[in-house]
Parts: sequence; structure tokens; C-alpha cells
Amino acid sequence: MDSGLYAAYTGLLARTQALDLAANNLANTGTNGFRAGKQSFQSLLAELSQTTAPSQVGEAANQFGTLGASRLSSAQGLLTRTGNPLDLALEGSGFFMVKTPNGTRYTRDGSFRVSDAGVLTTGTGDPVLNRAGEPISVPSGDLKVGSDGTLSISNAQGSAVVGQLGIVDIGGSGVVAAEGASLYRAADGAVPKAATASVTQGAIEGSNEDAVHGTMQLMLTQRQAEMMQRAVTVFHNDFDKAAAEELPRV
Repeated sequence: MDSGLYAAYTGLLARTQALDLAANNLANTGTNGFRAGKQSFQSLLAELSQTTAPSQVGEAANQFGTLGASRLSSAQGLLTRTGNPLDLALEGSGFFMVKTPNGTRYTRDGSFRVSDAGVLTTGTGDPVLNRAGEPISVPSGDLKVGSDGTLSISNAQGSAVVGQLGIVDIGGSGVVAAEGASLYRAADGAVPKAATASVTQGAIEGSNEDAVHGTMQLMLTQRQAEMMQRAVTVFHNDFDKAAAEELPRV
């Protein structure tokens, strides 16, 4: 059996998965702190047993690749000035730590709020954590945030440091997984460490995927998927013809 069929099938599978990834990237071009997913391919291992010789089908399939996973792009998103002292943007590699019902998670979306209880939170109400992994209490007053994430308050009682943002590097773009649009979790075995990213107060980091590039990538991937689909159809029709002509002779 011609292994070209397996090339077409695996190519179609990879392009279909890549199409989903490109569509998600494009849909989140307006999401603060969004990290675009990039394609990562791997070989398809059809034969798992080491005790038997690989079959002809398995050898054919193993010559081709599939979209094994995706990784997050570490490119910097565009910073937009807002003038809101609670809007914080990161420049460089790193994430803010936040506490969610599912545990500690990481985000680049710095559109923060102060809750009624005086705790610094994300826009969805998850507490923002300090370097010790604890929520940050923010008294009333004039908030200043240094480039290293140090928070200080000035009010009638004077000035005081109230905490320092927990900003960590999870070891690169390959060891984080997305949860929703702007939250990420560390992969199994990843050990977060202190990051060197700089904090800019009064600004928000946008998505690192722009609409123009995202649209072009989606169109390109869609055309590639259509080519693979046509190839599968051609092979399928050839096999049907061969079966109709050759099997009656057997």
C-alpha cells in the first residue's frame, strides 16, 4: 500500500490541529497579556512494542510528523499607557503570581483592582501574590509601584512599603500551559524562579499576536489543510478504483 496515503493523513491531522491553534491566537489578539501558541511537531510512533518487528504500515506512518504540542511565544506584547496606577505591565521575561481556586497560576495581564477587603486582585477577583506567595494588602492612599515590583503607599500618615509583587520566570516558554485566555500554570516539574522583568506602572501589555499576522497565519494554515484534504481524497479514489478493478480478478 502506497505510504503517500499516510503522509496525506498525518499532514491533514497536523494542519487541522494547527488551524485550531491559529484561530485561537487570532481570537485573542485583543486579550491583555495573551501569549500566542506556536506549533511544535514530533514524529508519530506507530509501533510501541520493542519485541516485535515493525509492520510495513507502522514504518510508513513513522516517516511523517504530527503536531505534537504547542509552546507559548515569549515575544513582548505592545504596552499601552492608561494612566491608571493599578495597571501594571511587565517588560521582559516573567509572570505575575496569582491565587486561583485551582492553585497558584501565572499571568501577564496586569489590569489589577483593589477589593473591598483591601486586597490587590486581578480583574476576575483572584488575589495577586507577593514574593512569599501571600496576598497583598493595599491601604488607601497614593500607590506607587517601582520597576522591581515594590509597592508603596503615601497618605496622611506618611509613606510606607506595603509589599513586593511576586514576579517569577517559569523557565522558558516550553514549560507553561494555558488555562483560559490569560492564565497559565507551570508544567509538571517546573520550578519557578525570581524573574528580572521590569514593571511599568500605568500601562497594560497587550497580546503578543497582532491581528494582521494572525489573519495571515490562519489563511495560510487553512489553505494547507485544504491541500492535504484534496490529497487524501485523491488517494482514497485511487484505492477505490484499484479495489473495483483488481479484487474481482482474485
